[in-house]
Amino acid sequence: MSKVCEICGKGRHVGGSITRRGLAVKKGGIGMHVVKNVKRTFGANIQKVRARVNGGTKQVRVCTCCIRSNRIEKA
Repeated sequence: MSKVCEICGKGRHVGGSITRRGLAVKKGGIGMHVVKNVKRTFGANIQKVRARVNGGTKQVRVCTCCIRSNRIEKA
């Protein structure tokens, strides 16, 4: 199943998940230290929606941003 919006092309983005340990300086510690930095993917919120396409009804995969901004006409 494709995780890409059929209207705007929004898909996955790569980012990082940073793990920190320690007590913050403002709480009386010596500061937060980075222990681990792991690559991860952030997926778009893709929904299956029945929409009108070329006069007919078709099931399309669309991100929630396109649904809320009325870029598609729901069937």
